[in-house]
Amino acid sequence: MSDDYKSILVEEASKDDNWDYFREKLLSARSVQKDGQMVKGPRYAVYDFHFQLAAGEGHRDKIVFLAWSPDDSGVKPKMVYASSKDSLKKSLDGFTHDFQLNEPEDIEYDSIVKNIS
Repeated sequence: MSDDYKSILVEEASKDDNWDYFREKLLSARSVQKDGQMVKGPRYAVYDFHFQLAAGEGHRDKIVFLAWSPDDSGVKPKMVYASSKDSLKKSLDGFTHDFQLNEPEDIEYDSIVKNIS
């Protein structure tokens, strides 16, 4: 999101599938409030999960939409992200699942894979 909250920007794109790096980027995201204060910032993300099914049924790929909005982020960033989420999702296609993530525990690889497999 731009600093003036008027447009959605691509902050980073990568083909790297390092979940720990990706997770840390979400956890360390910051937004600027009107008063100039930096607060934890919400982010949208699309992640391509590659995983093996537990029962040995083969390999799967699932593209997932993630909406990260930490409970302790600023009010304005959370409101703007919540109000623009559906429009963004409608403009994208190809993902099989979407998740609302609000706590660091929500961004656990195994938990998400369990929900999409």
